[in-house]
Amino acid sequence: MIEDRKGVIDYEEQGSGPTLVLAPGSCSTGHAWRSIIAEWNGAFRCVTTSLLGYGGTAERRSSADASIRHEAEMLETVIRQAGGPVHLVGHSFGGTVGLAVALRRQVPLASLTILEAPVPEILRERGEHRLYQTFHHMFDVYFDAYLGGNREAIARMIDFYGGAGTYASWPQKVRDYACKTTPINLLDWNSAFGFPLPQAALATLDVPALVCVGENSHPAVKRANDLLSLDLRGKPSVAIPGAAHFMIATHAKEVSELIAGHVLAVESLRAAA
Repeated sequence: MIEDRKGVIDYEEQGSGPTLVLAPGSCSTGHAWRSIIAEWNGAFRCVTTSLLGYGGTAERRSSADASIRHEAEMLETVIRQAGGPVHLVGHSFGGTVGLAVALRRQVPLASLTILEAPVPEILRERGEHRLYQTFHHMFDVYFDAYLGGNREAIARMIDFYGGAGTYASWPQKVRDYACKTTPINLLDWNSAFGFPLPQAALATLDVPALVCVGENSHPAVKRANDLLSLDLRGKPSVAIPGAAHFMIATHAKEVSELIAGHVLAVESLRAAA
C-alpha cells in the first residue's frame, strides 16, 4: 500500500526487467492482471494497483466532482513510487485513466498501452453521434435501473461490453463485487463522459502507443478506440481475434504477447538511442 495524504492506494510489484504499471478497469483490482503476469513468467517488473474506490484504494471523488483528474493523480503517485519511465498499461477504464496521465505529462512514460478504453467523448467530438448515443442510452438505462432499486442493474453495462449473458456467466463472487461497487462504477462513467478528447491534444502526444480492441466487442467501443488509435499512432486499433471487452481474462496469452511485443520494441529503440 501507498500511504498518500489523499488516501491509501493499492500497490504491489513482482518480477524484474522493464517496469510495467498495470491499471485495471472498473469493478476490479490489481488481481485482474494475474493471468497476464503469469504469461510473462517474471520477464517484467509488474506493478499493479486498483482504481479509486476499488480494492484497498480510497475513493477521492464525489457526485459533484468526478473529474478524471482525481484518478490520474492517484495513478501518477503509483508511477512515482515505481520509479523511472514506466510502460503504462490500462484495461477498460484503466485505459482511460492511463490516457489522462499521458495527456497531463506529470510523470515519465516509456510507452502507453490501452486495452479498449471507454472514451465516449471522442465519438461526440468527431461527429459520430449515433454511436455516442449508444453509449449514453446504455448508461441512462443502467443508471435509471439502479435508482429504481435493481441491485443487478450493472448487468446491463457488463453485457453491453462483453455480450449478452456475460454477467450471468461470471462466478457469484465476481457478480457480487460488481453489484457492491456499482456506485463507484457510476462515478467512473461520469468521469469518462466528462473527459474531453480534442484531436489537437491527442496529436501532441509523443509517447509510443498501442491501442487494442476485441474482435467481438461492441461496435461503439471499437469505433471509439479506432479513432483514438488513429489520433495517437496514425492507424486503427489492433483487433484481438475472438476476444471481447474482458480480454485480459479470456485471451491472456494473446494480450500478453501484444503488450510484450510493444514494450520490447520500445525498449530496443530506447537502448539504441
